[in-house]
Amino acid sequence: MENVLIVGAGPVGLMLACELSLAGVRPIVLDRHPEIGDLPKANGLVGQIVETLDHRGLLERFSAGSPYSGPAPGFPFASVPLRFEGVPGIPLRVLVIQQPRLERLLDERARELGADIRRGCEVLALAQDEEGVTLTTGQGELRARYAVGCDGGHSLVRAAAGIGFPGDTDTERLIIGHFRTDAREAGVEPGWTRSPHGRVLLNSLRPGVLVAGIRERGAPLQGPVTLEMFQAALRRHLGRELPLGEPIWLSSTVAQARLAERYRAGRVFLAGDAAHLFPAGGSALNAGMTDAVNLGWKLAAVLRGRVPEELLDTYEAERRPAGARTLTQARAQAAVDRVDGEDGAALRELLGEVFAFEEPVRHLAGLLYDSGVRYDPGAADAHPTVGRLVPDLELADGRRVAELLRSGRPVLLDLGGGTDGLPADDDWIEVVHAAAERPPADTLLIRPDGYVAWTGAAGLAGAAGRWFGAVTRSRA
Repeated sequence: MENVLIVGAGPVGLMLACELSLAGVRPIVLDRHPEIGDLPKANGLVGQIVETLDHRGLLERFSAGSPYSGPAPGFPFASVPLRFEGVPGIPLRVLVIQQPRLERLLDERARELGADIRRGCEVLALAQDEEGVTLTTGQGELRARYAVGCDGGHSLVRAAAGIGFPGDTDTERLIIGHFRTDAREAGVEPGWTRSPHGRVLLNSLRPGVLVAGIRERGAPLQGPVTLEMFQAALRRHLGRELPLGEPIWLSSTVAQARLAERYRAGRVFLAGDAAHLFPAGGSALNAGMTDAVNLGWKLAAVLRGRVPEELLDTYEAERRPAGARTLTQARAQAAVDRVDGEDGAALRELLGEVFAFEEPVRHLAGLLYDSGVRYDPGAADAHPTVGRLVPDLELADGRRVAELLRSGRPVLLDLGGGTDGLPADDDWIEVVHAAAERPPADTLLIRPDGYVAWTGAAGLAGAAGRWFGAVTRSRA
């Protein structure tokens, strides 16, 4: 029997494969497509997942050749811009990378770590019992202790596990096009244009490529979108054609707002679009890949016998509220964007005035970064950092905290508080003795996903036992 079967080799499934493999569990990843697609369905990563790539030592590799990787100078909330220049405490970072390249790099990394990725293998059915999960594929049956559905909004895994997916389907369609043209030379100004028929967004995320999106009422277009259809839609909204150049990718879709009723059913888990669909805001990859990082270390710890299976309950307890909160802000963005006419113009003008103040900007940037949800700190008087991503302190020896998380192991960072109460025979939690200017606490117990599990001088053994089971240690 295998340990974990992952259905879907998109960014979420591949990130989960990387995390499991890093922790010593070799998953099998199944995908019905014979090879990685070349459609740029997403154009970058925004939010906490950029920090996580840094934690794993992958950010430099993934940002090589990127048009931009670094702090976000701003970000649109609906069609109202947020501007971050001069506002302290904004955590939001951006990595511009198209989905095909992202998937290739994640595939490459997962294989380096030993994951078994099987493309062209379609899953037809799923059944589970007390001992494991059986997947029926076009190439036979596979059985494992756990299965994870990373197979998108139309997830077979979710349906077979009997998990509901309530929500709404938008009344507008989105027509998307990527074109080989220099926006500046073509005289195309980036930004939104509104008409009585809908909205047009023009943007360029990399030189020589124009991205155009058209929102208008109606069902998805039947059949493939053609250049002629796209130009006709532009004429409806702009009253003219644009020098779009050669199309790279044309598509039509309808946004949905949905959240799975559960993220777990027995031995079956959901992550990414199989668990949530957002109607706006560019948060899908951040939320989905963060799901994978949260679930990965917990599944590996259970499978390696380090912790009781009850730890897996914390996946839904932590990630579903984060998904719900992200859905709330995405619904709000979609609603702001949909209001037409003078009412819409007034709403967006007033929001633009509100967004000129630091506190609203900082709050919304936090929502875009990690949904604004704090994981259960375990105590009402817990330190403010507990339940949140660890700050990337620079240590006195020149290292950053992010560099301590490369191995995917828990880290006990002793900044002067000591390690009393931690058994001396631990071989999983890595202990680092260091110094830092103005640390948030004297001691930080950091989970493999980068979240702070505990701080302080008392209760270390209990916190380590709660999260990491039988505690064993090696010193660094």
